Amino acid sequence: MLRWYQRKLASRPLLTQSVTTAVLFAVGDITAQQVVEKKGLEKHEMARTGRMFLYGGAIFGPAATTWFGILQRSIRLRNPRAETLARVAADQLLFAPTFIGVFLSSMAVMEGGSPRDKLAKSYLPALQTNYLIWPFVQMANFTFVPLHHRVLVVNLVSIGWNCYLSMINSKK
Repeated sequence: MLRWYQRKLASRPLLTQSVTTAVLFAVGDITAQQVVEKKGLEKHEMARTGRMFLYGGAIFGPAATTWFGILQRSIRLRNPRAETLARVAADQLLFAPTFIGVFLSSMAVMEGGSPRDKLAKSYLPALQTNYLIWPFVQMANFTFVPLHHRVLVVNLVSIGWNCYLSMINSKK
């Protein structure tokens, strides 16, 4: 399975990472609904899972893949620790705040709601929680993980994060 994934990453990196992201975003929502919220299969909101799948594959997967490449090419320092800190800072000061807003706005639009209302209610709590988790994840990711596997690492950690985002997004 790993060899197959490696071949797909080499031949079609953006598509492979986008499909992987779509699936793992959906897994995060399924986890939220079934493990955390304990809805049961009969009350599972398939449309909600579908929205997470669509957002992950069409928006976040391509954006994260492109972003990590930009960070790799643009932030080059002589000191490896300083380079990693600069990449984490850029990620957390530019990408994270932007894509939390994009996520919440996208979900509001797909749900037929108001992006403004969703952002007013959920943006700050999501961003604050982001800062408790992601700087540490990205520090390890940018230090130890090769570029072509960074989106996968983010996606695996994101199962829990997307569980959280799905729940914060679905709060009425």
